[in-house]
Amino acid sequence: MKSIVILISGRGSNMQALLESKLSARVSAVISNNPHAAGLKIAKKYNIETCVVDHRMCTDRVAFDLLLANKIDSYQPCLVVLAGFMRVLGDSFINKYIGKLINVHPSLLPAFPGLETHKKALERGVKLHGCTVHFVTREVDHGPIILQAVVPVLPGDTIKILAERVLLQEHRILPEAVNLFMDGRLKISGNIVEICQKDSDN
Repeated sequence: MKSIVILISGRGSNMQALLESKLSARVSAVISNNPHAAGLKIAKKYNIETCVVDHRMCTDRVAFDLLLANKIDSYQPCLVVLAGFMRVLGDSFINKYIGKLINVHPSLLPAFPGLETHKKALERGVKLHGCTVHFVTREVDHGPIILQAVVPVLPGDTIKILAERVLLQEHRILPEAVNLFMDGRLKISGNIVEICQKDSDN
């Protein structure tokens, strides 16, 4: 079975959603840049191999990216999933995994890239919010979109309440996107992702 590597920085709820899903792939490892990430303990409970590549122990971003890439390559994954990985990756790293690196982001991209997405959504008064799974490119949070899920912004919503509503959808669409990739059903044309039928040769 083909394998994936998951990168995390914190609690690992999206990683856990992947581990609890019926994936068309084996999770070969969970890697974190944070030795204290709660998600590492969760992965171990699922008997998934874990390791830490601590960015604070590297001289610069290039050194970190190289060390991280070497660790990823040791598992020979078909896909690398950023599931709450909070480090910006350099161009060389992204070019190495282009088309094989996906991220889940808590907004309806291209709206609200970067951090504090729920705060921005509430401040702008949008009526609809959500999340996006996309291929990673050199422009942060601007890669080709695979799947999105929409949630309403309701009167009385706080950042926490809205974040929880969005997170439930992240847990749903991230495993779906991984399975679409592993089943060979995603075709990238420029900045557009086409979802092909199961019997497609594309």
